Amino acid sequence: MLPFLLPLLLLSVLGEASPRKRATTPSAYCSDSDGNYKLSPISPPVQGSGSPGSESTWKLRIDDTSSGHKQTIVGFGAAVTDATVTSFNTLSSTTLQQLLNELMTGTGAGFALMRHTIGASDLSGDPAYTYDDNGNSADPSLSSFDLGDRGNAMATMLAKMKSLQLSLKILGSPWSPPGWMKLNGVIDGTTKDNNLNDGYLTRGGTGSTGYASAFAQYFVKYIQAYENVGAHIDAITLQNEPLNSQAGYPTMYMFDYESAQLIQNYVGPALAQAGLNTEIWAYDHNTDMPSYPQNVINGAGQYVHSVAWHCYATNVDWTVLTRFHETNPKIKQYMTECWTPASASWNQAADFTMGPLQNWASGVTAWTLGTNDQDGPHLSSGGCANCRGLVTIVNGGYTFNPAYYMMAQFSKFMPPGAIVLGGTGSYTYSNGGGVQSVASLNPDGTRTVVVENTFGNDIYITLSTNSGQEWSGNIPSQSVTTWVLPAL
Repeated sequence: MLPFLLPLLLLSVLGEASPRKRATTPSAYCSDSDGNYKLSPISPPVQGSGSPGSESTWKLRIDDTSSGHKQTIVGFGAAVTDATVTSFNTLSSTTLQQLLNELMTGTGAGFALMRHTIGASDLSGDPAYTYDDNGNSADPSLSSFDLGDRGNAMATMLAKMKSLQLSLKILGSPWSPPGWMKLNGVIDGTTKDNNLNDGYLTRGGTGSTGYASAFAQYFVKYIQAYENVGAHIDAITLQNEPLNSQAGYPTMYMFDYESAQLIQNYVGPALAQAGLNTEIWAYDHNTDMPSYPQNVINGAGQYVHSVAWHCYATNVDWTVLTRFHETNPKIKQYMTECWTPASASWNQAADFTMGPLQNWASGVTAWTLGTNDQDGPHLSSGGCANCRGLVTIVNGGYTFNPAYYMMAQFSKFMPPGAIVLGGTGSYTYSNGGGVQSVASLNPDGTRTVVVENTFGNDIYITLSTNSGQEWSGNIPSQSVTTWVLPAL
């Protein structure tokens, strides 16, 4: 690190580590569909019924007493892919530091949960790679394990983020293990036998043949290597989208019972024997197959206490998370992937943050954090060619895209440790117009209320609280607006 950046970094760390001054008056911030508001301060709510005038009115209620307490927030953020790291590293050191401050500290979004790709994903430049390719020759002892240039760059970027956001949690997910560990012998290029060579598909079962032990040690070595660079890995999933087998980019199919057996008999014990406190999260795929994480928990509950969900199910239904919570009340849940293409509606990122939060998710990460102005770099052979980052890097500078502001309306005002509160009054009509809201009790005692207004007109909200208060104020049309209410 350049010496002249040290004071700036230290100030950022100190600023994030020290408690923020507790708000004693209400405030409001807004981001809207037209970009007229971008985390912009607007008129705060007032106590009482206020003066709606001719505006349409809407009533909400939150339970800010102990009876309304739901899940605890871990954080919000996005996927740090090779595309993110490559594009970020084209910036000057000064500009990169400024960007990271805006992403990771309270001066900006305050992101505190990052998912990163273990080896190549579709958002990697050619060629696809893992941390032990070894010329595609079998290396069961992992003697050729090496993060390589791209892995070291990834670990270094995550370490920089961690230095700015002390609450940062990092989740690592592989798109494929080394090709030699698979039945088809390749990272990508075919869906035939696109499975781990671990014995599961043979008569002997998981571990009877193949590389179950090497697969487990691959995670151990990766976690240790990142730790050595300063990037502590808080959690892993065994396989990104285990029910998605495609030829054009790294993927691998993994059965639910296979995943449970690998965790219970190999990966879980390997992490424990290495003295690592890294958590193992189940699934990392869509909401239309809740039996998958349930079967993993049933078979490996000793090691699995969290589930990761994606948004790509047809007609995605986030109430799946509530039903899963009712069956598994001690299991944490996260929404770990949803893309943010330029073609998406203005409120897509708000929806994939709001819905999971209303249904017991403790954190949300978008796909992806940053890309260049060509939505890359990405593999030329397949995968997503139009996945735009929350941030676009272009001509030595950066631009925050609408999805960034929509997510920041939550992340900036619902810090790690905030408790989501029960509430009523959210409703969306069949034509798409409506109001959705979620609230939290923050560590400093303040209360945050995030309101998404998809109507084409301003509305006037009256918010009642179970603590006996009433607050009211204007919510601009097609916006996400955040109220921060003073502590009781």
